[in-house]
Amino acid sequence: MILGLIEHDRGILNPISLEMLTMARNLATDTGVPLEAIIVGEEARSLADRMPAFGVPRVHLVQHERLDDYAPEAWANGIWQLMEMLSPQAVLAPGTDRGNEVLAHVAAISDLPMAANCTEIQPGEPYRVTRLRWGGSLLEEAKLSAGTRLLTIAPHVIEPTELNETSAYVLETFTPELEDKMFRVRITRRIDKIGDKVSLAEARVVVGGGRGVGSAEGFVSLEELAGILGGAVGGSRVATNLGWRPHSDQIGQTGTRIAPDLYIACGISGAIQHMVGCKGAKHILVINKDRGAPIFDRADYGVVGDLHDVVSALIAELKS
Repeated sequence: MILGLIEHDRGILNPISLEMLTMARNLATDTGVPLEAIIVGEEARSLADRMPAFGVPRVHLVQHERLDDYAPEAWANGIWQLMEMLSPQAVLAPGTDRGNEVLAHVAAISDLPMAANCTEIQPGEPYRVTRLRWGGSLLEEAKLSAGTRLLTIAPHVIEPTELNETSAYVLETFTPELEDKMFRVRITRRIDKIGDKVSLAEARVVVGGGRGVGSAEGFVSLEELAGILGGAVGGSRVATNLGWRPHSDQIGQTGTRIAPDLYIACGISGAIQHMVGCKGAKHILVINKDRGAPIFDRADYGVVGDLHDVVSALIAELKS
């Protein structure tokens, strides 16, 4: 069988998991084995209802009284104990922070190799995989041999696709043996975000600003534009390093990776680290007075001009 780990936060599904399930379903079809899913924690029980739409007839719920919030080593041990019972051909997880972290723990516990951030999987002996390296600037072709292959799927490389017909599913529960030391790293407290701002990772429109914005005050018009469009504002690493935006607003390899319908990049040159963070955007509109800026090579639409004049004109037109 192929097993897919479903990522969630207190029962709220991470949609990247559905992209992973689509890739896992294709792999299961190619290898002629069933696709099954793993969910961890009682709060995720309701997510099982969504699994048949992605070709999953059996869901395994890893439950334990201490699995009430995220604890990567405990999650991994529960998954590993389930793997020992099921002997899957491969285990896939979303290539998110949590997905990579949990599967890396599984690899360490089991002494199995792991291929992270895969974009393509060709089954066989060995598996042949293509995966993102160096923040997405390189594609690596590799071979993966193991009794059970561990793979994470890079975000936004495949569209999540539901089946036209779905059937009933079976939910099976499994209670692992977990020791205190497995909860050394865990979530113990949460601080709710202030206000009702749309998050960068979830926004359908993102307005980003770089060095060309000129100052923290220069982001005021970007905030106004994002507000009109129901979007969020982010910044390049330069903008956050200069203190114009908080580091939580950074878009890039070491910041937030976004996948909006539209990314409006203002005064951003287009360094590879930044492009890694926004390559999931469906469309990119670039506003920059430097017509030679590398980011224009990745743009669907480009405006050469002073960003403050252009953004002001956009705001005026949208308000009218």
